[in-house]
This record gives sequence, C-alpha cells and structure tokens, in this order.
Amino acid sequence: MYVRGVGPRVAETLAAKGIQIAEDLLYHLPFRYEDRQNPRSLDELKAGETASVIAEVRGSILLRTRRMPIFELTVGQGRHALKCIWFNGGYLQGKFEAGQTVALYGRLEPSRSTRNLKMIQPQFEILPDASDDAETRLLEVGRITPIYESLGGNRLTSRWQRKVIFNLLDSVRGAVPECLPGALLARLGMPPREAALREAHFPPEGTPFVQLQSAATPAHRRLIFEELFFLELGLELKRRRMRERAGITFAASDKAREAIREVLPFHPTAAQKRVFGEIVADMRQPNPMRRLLQGDVGSGKTIVAFQSMLVAIENGYQAALMAPTEILATQHFLAARKLLERSSRKPRIVLLTGSLDGDRKRHTRGLINRGEAQLIIGTHALIEEKVEFDNLGLVVVDEQHRFGVLQRFKLMKKPGQPEPDVLVMTATPIPRTLALSLYGDLDLSVLDEMPPGRTPIITRRVPGERSPDVWDFIRKQVAQGRQAYIVYPVIEGTKDDQPELDFSRDDTEVEMEPPPRRAGSKARTGELFPLAAQEARSSTRRGGSGLKSAVEMHEKLHAGPLAGLRIGLLHGRLDADDKDVIMRRFQRGEIDVLVATTVIEVGVDVPNATVMVIEHAERFGLAQLHQLRGRVGRGSARSYCILITGERVSPLGEERLNAMVRTQDGFELAELDLTLRGPGEFFGTRQAGLPEFRVANLVRDRQLLELAKQEAARFANHTSAEVTEAERARVWARLKDSWQRKYGLVEAG
Repeated sequence: MYVRGVGPRVAETLAAKGIQIAEDLLYHLPFRYEDRQNPRSLDELKAGETASVIAEVRGSILLRTRRMPIFELTVGQGRHALKCIWFNGGYLQGKFEAGQTVALYGRLEPSRSTRNLKMIQPQFEILPDASDDAETRLLEVGRITPIYESLGGNRLTSRWQRKVIFNLLDSVRGAVPECLPGALLARLGMPPREAALREAHFPPEGTPFVQLQSAATPAHRRLIFEELFFLELGLELKRRRMRERAGITFAASDKAREAIREVLPFHPTAAQKRVFGEIVADMRQPNPMRRLLQGDVGSGKTIVAFQSMLVAIENGYQAALMAPTEILATQHFLAARKLLERSSRKPRIVLLTGSLDGDRKRHTRGLINRGEAQLIIGTHALIEEKVEFDNLGLVVVDEQHRFGVLQRFKLMKKPGQPEPDVLVMTATPIPRTLALSLYGDLDLSVLDEMPPGRTPIITRRVPGERSPDVWDFIRKQVAQGRQAYIVYPVIEGTKDDQPELDFSRDDTEVEMEPPPRRAGSKARTGELFPLAAQEARSSTRRGGSGLKSAVEMHEKLHAGPLAGLRIGLLHGRLDADDKDVIMRRFQRGEIDVLVATTVIEVGVDVPNATVMVIEHAERFGLAQLHQLRGRVGRGSARSYCILITGERVSPLGEERLNAMVRTQDGFELAELDLTLRGPGEFFGTRQAGLPEFRVANLVRDRQLLELAKQEAARFANHTSAEVTEAERARVWARLKDSWQRKYGLVEAG
C-alpha cells in the first residue's frame, strides 16, 4: 500500500533496513520513550542517573583542541543550567539557536568547574515552535513521545518516523486484520492487534512509564507474544513434520549393550546414563531423531556420542561424526580408536579431512561408499558431494554453532537412504531461552554432572604488571612435570584478518574522561603469587591497539622469562599439518608451554596441562573464557586459570572477569553472557540461523517465549471448539507468510 511520506528513494533506504512493506514499518517500534507531559526540572536531577530533560537553549560554543573539536551547549530552566558536551562535535556548530526548546536524553555527571551537572554525548531533539504545523506539535510535546532509532541519513529521523507512522496508523484505522484467535487473546488478557500497534507507538495518557521503558505494557506484551508464537508454531510444525518422516528403527539389543560395556573406560555418571537413555529411546522410534546434547566442558559428551554410534553400528549402519576443526576431528579419531581397541568387534574407523592428499581422500571415500568403514570422523569434508555413504544411520555434529543451522541437514539428504538420526553436540552451555528459538526443532538433553576425578580449577585475575609472578609460577609447575597454555587475542601485529580475534565488544573502549577509581579493584591473588605488586596503572605508552600478540610474546618469553623451557606456538594461520604436529608434541609432553590463540578453545585434551594463562582477558567474551579454562583441569592434579588484564577494564569487562573468578558453572556463565551481550552476539560472531526479531528480545522476554511455546503446541496439536475454522486458517496463512519472509527456515503451509 502507499504510505504518505515514503517515495521510491526513501523506500529503497528502508528496504535496506529490512522494512519492505507497510506492516514492517508498523512493527518498527520505538526503542524508548520520553515523558514530555511532565518534564523533569533541572534542580531535581542527580549525578549518575539517566534522564530526559526539556530545556531552553542559552548558548553554545565550539572549542577547538589539539585532539578534537568539542561542542558545548548550555541549556537552562529559570535559574538552573545544564551543560551538554559532544566530543568531535564540529558537525553541531550552527545547529542550535538561543531560545529554542530542546529535549535531551543522557547520563548526568558532576561538573568539575561548576556546581551544575553535565551530560556527555546526549541524544537530542529540537522541539517545534509556533512556526511548526499543529500535527508536528501534537506528536512532539505534551505527551509520552516515542523515540525511534534512525533509519539512515539526516532525513529518516525519529521525528520523521513519528509523523509517517502516525499517518499510517490513521490510514489503516479499522482495517488491520487480527492474526491470533480471539479466545486465545481473551484467555491471556491481551489486546487486539491494531490497538496494540497504536498504543505501542503512541501510548495513551496515564500509561505507566516504567512499563513502557521495559516493553511490559499490554500492547508490547501482545506484539512480543505474537512474534514468538509464530516462531514457536513454525518450529512445532517442523517437529511434527519430522515425526511424520520415515527414519530408522534401531534395536537396543543385548549385542549392542555388550558392545558398549566392552569399551566404557569408567562407570558412567547418572547424567550420562539418563541422557544416553533419552538418545536410545529416540533411536528406537521409526521417525528420525533430532536431539541436541548439551554439556559443560568436561561433562563427558563424547563418550555418550560414541555409545550412541555403537548402537547404530551394531544395527548394521554407519555412523558419522563431524567436527569444526581438523585438530578436533583428529582428536576424536584418536579417542575413538583408543576406545574401540577394547571391542571384540573392531569396527573400522576412518578420518576424512580437507588436508588429506588426493589419493588418501579417494581411498577413504571408497571405504565409506562401499560400507567398509563403519565409523567415519571428519570435518566439512564429510558434506562434499563426492562423499556417498553406503548405509548412514547416525550423524553426530560436534560444536554445531560453528557450522550454521542449515549445514547439518546436508548429511541427512543422501539419495536412496532413509533419513539418519542426528545428534547435535555443543560444549557451549546454551541458556534454555536461546535453545528454544535457535534449536527449537530439536529435543534437548543436558549433561549437568561432571565425571568423577575432575578437580575444581582455581581461577585468579591479576593486573598485567604482575606477569613476572605468573611466569615464575609457570616455571614451578613445569619443574613439577606439568604443562601450561598461554593464550593471546591476536596472532601478530594489527587485528585485521585474524579469525581468532573474537572479542566481546564493549561500547566503552574509549572513555572521554578517566573513570573514577573503583574501590577494591585490586586483584585478589590468594596464595598463587605471594610477591606484593602495585595495581595496574592507566598508561598510553604502547601504540596501536596495545594488544600483545602470540607471535611477539612467543619470541619474548622464549628469550626472556621462560628461557630454557620448551615453548611451542599454535595459531590459525598455520597449515593443518603444522597444527597437528604441534598439538601431538604438546600431548606427548614434548612441549612445556604452548603459546596460542583461541584456536585451542575447543576440544583439545591434554590431562597433564594444569595452567591456563589468558592475557588481555578483559577482551574475551565469557563463553570463550570458559571454554579456554576448560582446557585444564582434565587430570587429577590441581589446575589454575590466570586472567591477566590490560591497562583499563570496562564495566562490562569487570562483570565478565568477576563472574569467571566467582563460578565454574557454565550454564550460570552462559545466562550472564546472554544478558551482557544479547542473543545476536552470544556466540562471539553472529549466529547463522538465529531469527531476526522485530519486537521480541530473548533476554527480556524469556517468560513470554515459554508461554508462546506452550500455546503454539496447544494450537498445533489440539483442535478446540473455541477456535473457529476461519481463525485457524488465518493463523496458518499468517505463519506461512511471516515464516517464509522473515525467517526463511522452513516452508510452512
């Protein structure tokens, strides 16, 4: 439909932002609101709070300093004044005129030069005056005003969006079709769709401001529930269709049980028994298994996976395990060979990776194709077109988030075969909220118990200038026959083109003024480092990013603090053979200290390694820190994780580091990581397949997601007299449209 104010060029800009039709614009909700009915007075504001202020422009000045231009704006109410400061603010010169009314939003800080407060880099809007039209004045002042994220350029501002969306809502009055059943809305106490859209954009007078800011008004809850309901309904449809497909009915025979008993290296934990039981129950069903096996670092997922693969093999089928890296695939291959050498049946195990030479690849593919290989382990090479399985029964995908959601389906679709069962493993603890949306088409098993013999890892954080104490500690550990990792965030030089660089991004990298000193910020190092040392001082001596690199520090440690020790270097730019040689030498104890990047984050198993040192620890996300810590503590000796911090740590960095010291519970850390970083960045890079929500937020809306899942299952699996046939048809039609256009994961209908 035609939208007033949106011509061809604007439509092109909006389409690039994902707003392609009028409905998309209606679901582009404000990201916050300003109470312009009862504006705060300057004399009641307090330092440290974030506030909206409406005041009169008193004057402005552009200060040209050697480092950057600084724009200062002074606004006032009566005898009270407020100073606003924008760094690199030359673009604001001439923007304000004395006497204008301006709305400001930002954090209030004490001013050093006066008793007044100041705002640093506030958001602002110049409010209309008598020369503006009545509609503009109606939308801008004397009401709760919606504030939108800019859609690009100087034109598509919050003010422009208010006007266009107000006119759009007016033009569709009474014509917005309902997409949820009336009885469902009544039961949940939710408003109709059109009313919800209208009130979410332009809240009526008296709407509680706290509810608005937390997206908890009835209007917001209705729109959030609607989006999550259709997401979960689509996933429920996928699950239902999967249950209708023909799979393999495996038998849990005495023969399979005996094969498993032969190879188990230890008595399984109660959690391993429970999870294996869930997997076998799925494998015995005639439809394909789709299950996510989730377990913290060291919880014993691999043993459960090998048990499951033995069930498939004992039933006469092939089993495949796909890993994200050659190091991890090789480690799985060696572990499987060691485990199954005890088996009286001796299934044939092969390894297929991209680095194998042509003849070896052809030979291995031939073994797979003829069914002479029963257990196939590899990397992405397993999903190449040339690979054809003879009788594939079970696929295990390790570290699924490294592959992207759709890739796991490629192994299943071999022509002329029944659909194999699929078990997805991850050592990244995924909060239930995220699992419901990202892996909502999979059943979930959780290993929540550690095998016996795993000793707790002592975690400490220390400032960078105490690194000599750390090197001394490593020397003592090596003297006792132990080994250590030292991890750096970059390979060498700058951070361009470095796959290991996977920082948790903070918006506080550059602080315009030195932050106040935090009380009690000195690291508590316990008994590890008895030497006293000063707290890290803020300094700008190092140029560039100031990040130490693996290559640079390998050379420095080899020639300096760790001279005489056998030091190896491992990073992502080495070819696969070199990586493999270095890891094998470290595993055999021929290397005392391995200097590395996060290439060792997943799956490396060296029980003799007892020390994990992470430099610039504040620059890593919680998930990465936890995965790295999990590389030690795999033997019976006491193990340590030492977090060395840089010169300045942001508030978010402080939260991550404190959490690492406080707990080793991966699920607790994952919940915090999801809260700190948001779902889009939870895995360090954007997750392929994670739905782009228009109004929902997985962190904030956890309870509504659970409710949506329940109601979607109820709608899909039960016919009810309270839902008319017309309503049911509208729901399925809406699902088909929204699921295909917005998510693109499955064809609904």
